Amino acid sequence: MSSYETIVILDYGSQYTQLIARRVREQHVYAEILPWDVDPARVAALSPAGIILSGGPNSVYDEGAPTLPEIVIEAKVPVLGICYGMQLLAQRLGGQVARGTAREYGPAKVHIERQDALLFGGLADTLAVWMSHGDRVVAVPDGLAVLARSENGIVAAIGDDVRRLYGTQFHPEVHHTPQGVEILHRFLYDICGCQGSWTPGAFIEQAVADIRAQVGDGHVVLGLSGGVDSAVVATLIHRAVGDQLTCIFVDTGLMRRDEGHQVAETFNEALGMRLVMVDASTRFLAALAGVVDPEEKRRIIGEQFIRVFEAEARRLNDAKFLGQGTIYPDVIESAGSATAHRIKSHHNVGGLPEDMDLRLVEPLRSLFKDEVRQVGLALGLPEKLVWRHPFPGPGLAVRILGEVTRERVATLQAADAIFLDELWDAGLYRGIAQAFAVLLPVRSVGVMGDGRTYANVVSLRAVTTEDFMTADWARLPYELLGRVANRIVNEVADVNRVVYDVSSKPPATIEWE
Repeated sequence: MSSYETIVILDYGSQYTQLIARRVREQHVYAEILPWDVDPARVAALSPAGIILSGGPNSVYDEGAPTLPEIVIEAKVPVLGICYGMQLLAQRLGGQVARGTAREYGPAKVHIERQDALLFGGLADTLAVWMSHGDRVVAVPDGLAVLARSENGIVAAIGDDVRRLYGTQFHPEVHHTPQGVEILHRFLYDICGCQGSWTPGAFIEQAVADIRAQVGDGHVVLGLSGGVDSAVVATLIHRAVGDQLTCIFVDTGLMRRDEGHQVAETFNEALGMRLVMVDASTRFLAALAGVVDPEEKRRIIGEQFIRVFEAEARRLNDAKFLGQGTIYPDVIESAGSATAHRIKSHHNVGGLPEDMDLRLVEPLRSLFKDEVRQVGLALGLPEKLVWRHPFPGPGLAVRILGEVTRERVATLQAADAIFLDELWDAGLYRGIAQAFAVLLPVRSVGVMGDGRTYANVVSLRAVTTEDFMTADWARLPYELLGRVANRIVNEVADVNRVVYDVSSKPPATIEWE
């Protein structure tokens, strides 16, 4: 991504490192996260407009604690150290850091002492911020000034407008620091001189050129799932190489209702892609007969998917490339994925055989999920597809507790479709991170008309979250829940009870299995 102005973020282990990158990119500036001990040549190759040092759990005095690479100073670009990053910067420049006696965690107030500083120009005298530190800077290096102090008198920000070196003890990247976005904007634009070249349109133009250069006259095969990542990858590759792409959609029988039809309608009929539709539902359901353990379900589905996809891909004798929906969090969280060039296994396709010698095409590997959605909209994909909630790889098999049968799948598909349709109609779908129905392995007594029933129970699940690491149950309107429950009981055969899951993560998980 060297064609974009770039901010390098050196990661010192903060839980907020990815959030820093997202906040920078929201300002239309490309940010790349690198480990703090990265090869300096890799930093230099990016020609960064600036460097941000993340926070981290260490003390600068810990044995083996991460240090400040010389490239940070030698690059002679603006630097912003956050929390531990500020302490490292101060120590490296000759200041002094002391172990904390008066720790500051959570919301705090800081008083700006130098409003003429570029980092805080025009902001109020007092800012609400989010602190999370024990150690503190007690002696500021020569040439740097104290820009802000906390209510406890602790140095909260330092800076030098000449050398363009700055540090904040608080976290500007979190929403608990309301003016944090403005502070980052000043760093990016007023200090680093960025112009805001990171846009969906610019990304699409570059990605299409990169795909053409990589693929040449070769053929690409791609497993199309109907999710947003694979949809955007397919559309980008098709825009780049047209009929050199063949998409394979494997209908496991465990998809959302009418998903196969929607995929064919969107990608084959509307966009003109070469699409192979494989109905493998009988095969998958037969393999799952009698299985109730969720891990065994996953193993069986993964194995069956490999076999089906492999058979279809081998029919394409000229295929040399495999399109994948790898996104930036996958790259960051998997050390191997950043350097792998040949396909061995991947979560998107369940792990393909090693003798399928396909080179990866991964145009989304630099994007966060929200950026993937923006690119999808810029490519003209339907809004309902772009904003589709995450869907588990094993499909409805892990939302059907107990044995998976064709009849139970149909029951869950119908209930799930009602829930999602009502959320869309109420204008609430996009405000929820994930929503779905679960078919429980129990039956309950009910009354319909004048008769007693003994039928299935469906649980509704809807959560809000920013990162899916933690999640809270969505406070949906009672009227909506009542309408959904009423429709499910009346329209879905053999269901007489609907419940709503009010568990957060932790202690529960988002999915039930």
